[in-house]
Amino acid sequence: LPIIDTNINLFHYPFRRLPLDQVAAMIPKLRSLGIVQAWAGSFEAILHRDITGVNDRLAQACHSHRELVPIGSINPELPGWEADLRRCTDTHHMPGIRLHPSYHGYTLQDPRFTKLLTLATQAKRFVQIVVALEDTRTQHPLVSVPDVDLSPLESQMRQVPDARVQILSARLRGTLLEKLAATPGVSFDTSRVESTDGVAQLIATSSADRVLFGTHAPFLIPEASLIRVHESDLDEPTLRSILYKNAQQVFSHQNA
Repeated sequence: LPIIDTNINLFHYPFRRLPLDQVAAMIPKLRSLGIVQAWAGSFEAILHRDITGVNDRLAQACHSHRELVPIGSINPELPGWEADLRRCTDTHHMPGIRLHPSYHGYTLQDPRFTKLLTLATQAKRFVQIVVALEDTRTQHPLVSVPDVDLSPLESQMRQVPDARVQILSARLRGTLLEKLAATPGVSFDTSRVESTDGVAQLIATSSADRVLFGTHAPFLIPEASLIRVHESDLDEPTLRSILYKNAQQVFSHQNA
């Protein structure tokens, strides 16, 4: 089956080198696994303050490889972030944007997040929220970053009812997962789902059309997410939905 990976990053992770942190190494790996398309953010967006330059380099790197779809990053803590958003949509024609609230120092209750979500929705772009990049236990001691608190997202989605938000790299469970799974417009990726039946449980709590395949490569090896999906013993229609059809639906919504 063709596979669309909705969660990879390009360039160097700021705290250590990773085996696939060069585009020349990433592309052959994606192809070897049957990944025909990968939605790529940039590790540079985590700490760089020149977000315009970050997104320009990302767009340039993706332009040379048919598999890569650039997903620009926005930091609403920086002045001129609205212009960065317009550049992502109007200049680079990126289908979505990726947010790192914990690294950029704001919460999902921030009015700027509401405005950003509104503008992205008006532009028919989806929004990806990165909950975590690295387990808090292994983070650099001077850069200790908690997971994003997703509890305000339900109310934010009510304020922007047409918004489409994908939660990336999260380990969700319990009441919060149930609330988000019941919130229209919210979807999830598979990159940090735990246990052999974790993907199946996520589907059972939400639905098969709300879960999109994602690997969090190169921080995690992309084979790991593939193994978890296949170990979940999904029927073929559900497997097709997770691996590529749900992602295709996101693109068709943008072009509608």
